[in-house]
Amino acid sequence: MGHLDHAALGWLTPVLSYVMACTGAALGLRCTVRALAAAGRVRRNWLLTAASAIATGIWTMHFTAMLGFGVSGTDIRYDVPLTLLSLVVAMLFVCAGVFAVGRHPGRLQALLLGGLTTGFGVAGMHYLGMAAVRLHGEVSYDPVRVALSVLVAVVAATAALWAALAIRSPAAVAVASLIMGAAVSTMHYTGMYAVSVRVAPSGDPLPGASAMSFVFPLAVGLGAYLFITSAFVALSPAAGERPASAAARRPAGHPAH
Repeated sequence: MGHLDHAALGWLTPVLSYVMACTGAALGLRCTVRALAAAGRVRRNWLLTAASAIATGIWTMHFTAMLGFGVSGTDIRYDVPLTLLSLVVAMLFVCAGVFAVGRHPGRLQALLLGGLTTGFGVAGMHYLGMAAVRLHGEVSYDPVRVALSVLVAVVAATAALWAALAIRSPAAVAVASLIMGAAVSTMHYTGMYAVSVRVAPSGDPLPGASAMSFVFPLAVGLGAYLFITSAFVALSPAAGERPASAAARRPAGHPAH
């Protein structure tokens, strides 16, 4: 059996991955708050931004954490198409979950459906990302820990969507995002502790891309998207602020129509 190291770079990857998860959660919550105060196309656009932020935060959290993942006796590579597919799956399922609650914010059924959909999307992203791992050996999973990680994902997703509906103040959103980041990280490491590897040493080159040549640049790019979008949302006026802002820009003597 190969020895698995989940923090080969020390505390850097767990801490940085947690920051990414919190950033995505905070941005997603703020965008959902904006969506619920809007209607029509504006609501749809805010919901799309919320879904992309949450999915990006979760995916970036996972693969930032994976930068610190190592197995003794073998190198690790990543299948590029499967890795990208894991991002697409996260986007689609989180989008479906966010729209389920965003379109029907007062319905318990919509919240439960959205939480289930989003949770399965998060778990699917995680295990697709693990399926993309290439190494000299055989990867197996403890089914009980896998089931527990999926349960954590569903509960965390449902709680995140509930928070998006119930929480309005920036301070409460900040606290909720810290909790959601912890929940996503817990799901990731629960899933990782379900993994065991039987190493089969070989001199053959592994297919796929290394973490530093592919995963790291992609994670940095998605992280930059999160922070740039966060700045945009922070500077964008909320629905209640727009009439006052328009009035302030209107020249004196020009009444509103």
